[in-house]
Amino acid sequence: MQSPGECRLLAVASTGGHWIQLKRLRPAFAQARVSYLTTNPAHALEVSEPTYSVHDANNQTRVRLVLMFLHILWLLLRLRPHVVISTGAAPGAACLMLGKLLGARTIWIDSIANPEEMSMSGRWVRYWADLWLTQWPDLAKADGPFYAGRVL
Repeated sequence: MQSPGECRLLAVASTGGHWIQLKRLRPAFAQARVSYLTTNPAHALEVSEPTYSVHDANNQTRVRLVLMFLHILWLLLRLRPHVVISTGAAPGAACLMLGKLLGARTIWIDSIANPEEMSMSGRWVRYWADLWLTQWPDLAKADGPFYAGRVL
């Protein structure tokens, strides 16, 4: 049973580098009741917390994108996280948008993979992220994304 002051956090990442970067943040989640959402069901074996999976989708697979959004909405309504944090990509962006609409605080940490520009998802979530971060100082701007050091 959840204690009254316990924060429910949903940590979201696609597979690959996004997932690796998210796992590196695990020590920061120590005081929260964490659940994970990813696109690879096998990642559940890598963490001890509850882990959910959704099909990956992007703007090239529109039907799958709609189905992914609906699945994420169902999970968010079920889990009711206080905070949604993501390192990317499309499932993370969907979770930030829908989580924000449901009253969650939202954090986006753009992937360290592209030093030239923000990811497509990273550019899109700026409207939904309470905290919008980049890991490259050259990409930071006064109105965001913000650079607070390379954390991953």
